Amino acid sequence: MHEKYQPHVVEEKWQRIWREQNTFAVRDDGRRPRYYMLEMLPYPSGRIHLGHVRNYSIGDAVAWYKRLQGYDVLHPMGWDAFGLPAENAAIRQGARPDEWTYQNIAAMRTQLQRLGFSYDWSREIASCQPEYYRWNQWMFIELFKKGLVYRKRATVNWCPKCNTSLANEQAEGGYCWRHPDTPVEQRELEQWFVRQTHYAEELLAGIEGPLKAGWPGHVLKRQRDWIGRSEGAEVDFALAEAPAITVRIFTTRLDTIYGANAVIIAPEHPLMEQLLERSPVRSQVAAFVARITAQSLRERTESREKEGVETGLHAINPFNGERLPVWTANFVLAQYGTGALMSVPAHDERDFEFSRKYGLPIRRVVWDTTPSDPQSTLKISTVPFMDEGVLGSDCGPFSGLTSAAARQAMAHHAETHGFGKRTVVYRLRDWGISRQRAWGTPIPMIHCDACGTISPEKEENLPITLPPDLDFSVGAPLATHPTFTKVTCPNCGAPARRDTDTMDTFVDSNWYYFRYCDPHNDRRPFDREIVQRWLPVDFYIGGDEHAVMHLIYTRAWTMMMRDLGLIDFGEPVRRLLTQGMVILNGAKMSKSLGNIVDPDDMIRRYGADATRLSILFAAPPEREVDWKRVTDEYGEDDYPAAEGAMRYLARVWRLVHRWRDRCRGVTGLPATVSPAAEAARRATHRALARATEAFEQGLRLNVVVATCMELTNDLYDFDTAVGETTETTDAQTMREGLEAVVLMLTPLAPHIAEELWQELGHTTSLAQARWMTYDPELAREPQLEIPVQINGKLKSRILVAPDISDADLEAAALADERIRALTTDKTVAKVIVVPKRLVNLVLR
Repeated sequence: MHEKYQPHVVEEKWQRIWREQNTFAVRDDGRRPRYYMLEMLPYPSGRIHLGHVRNYSIGDAVAWYKRLQGYDVLHPMGWDAFGLPAENAAIRQGARPDEWTYQNIAAMRTQLQRLGFSYDWSREIASCQPEYYRWNQWMFIELFKKGLVYRKRATVNWCPKCNTSLANEQAEGGYCWRHPDTPVEQRELEQWFVRQTHYAEELLAGIEGPLKAGWPGHVLKRQRDWIGRSEGAEVDFALAEAPAITVRIFTTRLDTIYGANAVIIAPEHPLMEQLLERSPVRSQVAAFVARITAQSLRERTESREKEGVETGLHAINPFNGERLPVWTANFVLAQYGTGALMSVPAHDERDFEFSRKYGLPIRRVVWDTTPSDPQSTLKISTVPFMDEGVLGSDCGPFSGLTSAAARQAMAHHAETHGFGKRTVVYRLRDWGISRQRAWGTPIPMIHCDACGTISPEKEENLPITLPPDLDFSVGAPLATHPTFTKVTCPNCGAPARRDTDTMDTFVDSNWYYFRYCDPHNDRRPFDREIVQRWLPVDFYIGGDEHAVMHLIYTRAWTMMMRDLGLIDFGEPVRRLLTQGMVILNGAKMSKSLGNIVDPDDMIRRYGADATRLSILFAAPPEREVDWKRVTDEYGEDDYPAAEGAMRYLARVWRLVHRWRDRCRGVTGLPATVSPAAEAARRATHRALARATEAFEQGLRLNVVVATCMELTNDLYDFDTAVGETTETTDAQTMREGLEAVVLMLTPLAPHIAEELWQELGHTTSLAQARWMTYDPELAREPQLEIPVQINGKLKSRILVAPDISDADLEAAALADERIRALTTDKTVAKVIVVPKRLVNLVLR
């Protein structure tokens, strides 16, 4: 053992050993419990960044801890390799996106291996490989047969910079998810959709059920809000000028329909063309429609100004026969509800604002439940009344009913008379997965004009691969390729054309972690029995930005795979962690700003273990990390946290070097110990207790790091106390402490831990070791003795924890038996607490 810690020598040695011995390969022999540890797979953009290092360091710590707990751990890695960045890079560089992607994969794999993450690399996948995306195509076809994939012409989100359509989730707020500065446009296209709305109720049930205990609350809230369940009713308003045309509205407040003053439809509503044909002010309405539909979705949703124009047409309120003007307005969107609504200004804030602006009548029809004088409570000029209440006298047969009772009665009335129905609507929409780009999974469908069919490819023809000679410089490489589109119709045998859209890359990431379980299967996407052994995933780690897109898509896709008979469960992930972002010196990292941290530079200077240890110590996993970088006198970047971590590891190294010869031949635990040894043993067991709790309760890895450092300090104190002793009891005490430090360091800094474990006399890898258990008696925290006074005179003493709060200290004093006896039938006028020192009761 070299006296000086040499991180690169140690790390290269153990990475070689792990690789040669295939240390992290899954055994799956049924002898041990199984644990599936998963981090979200990266996009191979060329280099890993500090966010990757943090994410994967957290996951690797859990994987190591579970191995030490005796689990057979599945911990795989792969590449989310299709998508626009690779295609755009190929266009810019005149290269093929597959070449660019595979070069990046090789570079990033080397970086991850240099960091020593304990992946089973034999299970590595890349979503751009035909043997992977073949099964995207197979599942697409099976879902098509089951009616869960369909094609329709629809208004879709279009990013002019990506030059492709986007799902609603990828255009949240009206901007492209890849280009936050690019407004999304609306276009009409034939698109393929996945019927994820079929699973809306089950997705919500999972949020309130199995996911509630293991997923972050903010992720569940975002999913709940995005699914957006609303119970209400749909009601048809017939057009007075053409009764055969009806405008269907959805409302959650059917009880307010007698207060409606207008029907308002979205400018892009499918009925707009028919309304324009009949409108007496057609040119005015058409100009408004053209102006509003040209705006981005974000402009419309964020606009504070409510704009509208009256069409000159009227709709009949089916409940009272009243003629209501038909308007179109910028705040009504075709994507939400039915694309039309009834305006009830007395009971809706938005409608109230719109009606006041355009001088529409405001009529209140719901009142407080117990008004002394209903008319005196009317404050329509100030604010609408949006609470539940009692329907007023002008609500026909429903007058006097409570809001809840009226909604039920009105819905029944509408259903009985055929102009409405009770319904539930969702904000969630079916997922448009067609993309008009080439670096993705080709959609395996055939269009035949001769027999008018759209048919799936035959299974034996899968995978439908991307042509090797695509010209990415043209706008639609697949559509213009000379042979890709030319096929024979499987139904009539006539010449037909292959679909030229590709699948959204989120299809790839929907099920990739199922494939990890059985990555080389060439007969099925995966073996059902193997997957059932490993899934659901025990612990999944990734960025908060995936809370809505990936995590909703993959949940719905899992439910679809269940309905295809591939699995028998619906929720794919038991526990989720969304790790905090890493920023640099208070600012978000950005290539354009030149404030990117290169992990390779940190590894070169401080080693992989110090890099990992420092970022885990910086903050709890779910919190943001503000990474610090300073420039030294030679103009080179320094990272104080990583440098401090390296110094700490060197300190552990020196202590093991000093004691290794004395510890190697020693076994067992000391029967009797000196006061110094007893203090060291108690410190060891307290540290093990704290580290175990930090892993098990909230994954507070920064606490584990701090605990390692504290125990190291305690062992140095013990070393100072005993000097060059050769006493067996001292060596036993030190060996126990050093092994505890090494085991606690293993999930955080595995290379140095492996080396020190060997130096302490062990002959097998820490991958076969077991976490040390602690003695609860030795681990018990020391207690404070607190005097308790009554009116300034000492009456008792109590033993409490050293970190007790003032409130708990007061409660402990009052609960003491002697104090309770002395205060019976007396009034405690005041309690004076001197934190962690004294409690004085003032009695009257």
